Amino acid sequence: MTPEEYVEAVLDLVERIPPGRVMSYGAVADALAERSGRASARLVGSIMARHGGGVPWHRVVNSAGRLPPGHEVEARARLRAEGCPLRPSGVDMAAAWSPEEGV
Repeated sequence: MTPEEYVEAVLDLVERIPPGRVMSYGAVADALAERSGRASARLVGSIMARHGGGVPWHRVVNSAGRLPPGHEVEARARLRAEGCPLRPSGVDMAAAWSPEEGV
């Protein structure tokens, strides 16, 4: 998989996260690792920062449920509107979604 194809795979996966659910950067990387040979939460975060504006970026959080840095207020409002369970520090990771669950 080329770097461009990996970017597209990340964005495609993020688009599939259902409203009210989240994935961590690491979970996105792990879900694509077999196809891509890559498994880097940091790379997924970088892709989201550079290319994620057109997908539901607010549904991707860190492994502890912290919201995207610099966008916490907007992400919290969007997730609250979707009915996602929130905590003071971010998202309740009980809302984590896996592609194996389907949409």
